[in-house]
Amino acid sequence: MPTTPHIEKHFTASETVRDIVIGMSDGLTVPFALAAGLTGAISQTHLIVTAGFAEIAAGSIAMGLGGYLAARSDAEHYAHEQAREEREIITIPEAEAQEVRDIFMTYGLSAEECGTVIDSLRKRPKDWVCFMMRFELGLEQPEPGRAWKSAMTIAGAYVVGGIIPLSAYLFLSDAQSALRLSVVVTLVALAMFGGIKARFTGVPVLRGALQTSIIGGLAAAAAFGIARWIA
Repeated sequence: MPTTPHIEKHFTASETVRDIVIGMSDGLTVPFALAAGLTGAISQTHLIVTAGFAEIAAGSIAMGLGGYLAARSDAEHYAHEQAREEREIITIPEAEAQEVRDIFMTYGLSAEECGTVIDSLRKRPKDWVCFMMRFELGLEQPEPGRAWKSAMTIAGAYVVGGIIPLSAYLFLSDAQSALRLSVVVTLVALAMFGGIKARFTGVPVLRGALQTSIIGGLAAAAAFGIARWIA
């Protein structure tokens, strides 16, 4: 009897999606809040656009640098722990073997079954180190070039997100009209972004869209109100 092959589909680009989420969420909310706040204080759209693009440039650089440093820190931490595990399987192999035994016994394996696995790992030191890194420390080997990729992804997503709320000010000369259009465009973008993010992360799409829209809207409303109060 023919059977349909079982094919599992797993999402494997979680780090890239995380970087896009970080950059896009801040890119949509911060310039939006800045433009709304400036609209509450001044009426010259060219000044709002200038300030907005200056913020996008500074924000994308800062966010990209933060992503780069975070990824570099992860890679350095992994390399440090890997070197320590490599030393320990040579200097204290019995202690490391006991750690392997403890890990497998939590999955219900007997002492005899654990011994077979340990004997096999002793013959393959590199695999032993990889096993300890993953199952003892919970660390995955970072992708080569991950730091630069993370920096560029976050910075690019920030720029794309930041241009959306400012686009209304590029086409309309009246600041108040531009603000109203920016609110509509940005809230739609936030809802779409939140829904897409929720789709990838397994959260209900509607809830993700509402959460992102509410957070962005509150940030812009707070900035607008404060600027109006000060002005």
